[in-house]
Amino acid sequence: MLVRPHRTADAIMKNVPHTVTDAAIATIRERIEGGAYPVGSLLPAQRQLSEELDISRASLREALSTLEALGMLTIRPGKGVYVQSTKASSAHPWRFADQSSLPDTYQMRFALEGFVARMAALAIGDDDVEWFEDNIAALHAALTNGELDEAAQLDFDFHMRIVNIAGNAAIESILRSSADIMKESQRMPFYRRELVLSTYHEHRAILDALKARDPHAAGKAIEKHIANAAQRAGVYFPTPHA
Repeated sequence: MLVRPHRTADAIMKNVPHTVTDAAIATIRERIEGGAYPVGSLLPAQRQLSEELDISRASLREALSTLEALGMLTIRPGKGVYVQSTKASSAHPWRFADQSSLPDTYQMRFALEGFVARMAALAIGDDDVEWFEDNIAALHAALTNGELDEAAQLDFDFHMRIVNIAGNAAIESILRSSADIMKESQRMPFYRRELVLSTYHEHRAILDALKARDPHAAGKAIEKHIANAAQRAGVYFPTPHA
């Protein structure tokens, strides 16, 4: 499969929905690029910065996390947030490179989750459907409001519910033991802000297949979702044709 050119970070950040988080990202980025926050400097404390920008601490954390993913900031727990670069990188740094590459992570999920979705379609109950509907509604709200941490958690919960319904304890143990890696792989696609609702629409397609108790459709829907999510994160890998 040909690797498509990755869009620049500048292109990614244009024409995005204007949320409080987006405004904070733009302001902080402008200060970095303008020299108000030099490379190597420590940003003001989050309490001070949130007051300056007139936003909540939660929205500020979302903005800082996005700028870290763009390579402009480095967040050091317990020490503060440091300016890493005046330029946004075109590729998002993968924090777990010493454990598993991002392509390997998506391919592992593609292989395991396609199987469990097929199994879950045979075992899903009405109470599960109700839970999924609530989860998807909450995911839509989180993505619309730019609450990426909340969206990543809801995304993780959605996938793990499918694994739980499938009833394969070995696969569930593997994925839960890699929870941080899983969540980060689910968060990475959200940085394509113009495509931020893609996960919501793909989850809806997965749920529709599960509700129809159609194993083939459920497996294909989740495999398509994982492959698409990987591409939104800049990862392309060949998938079997069926």
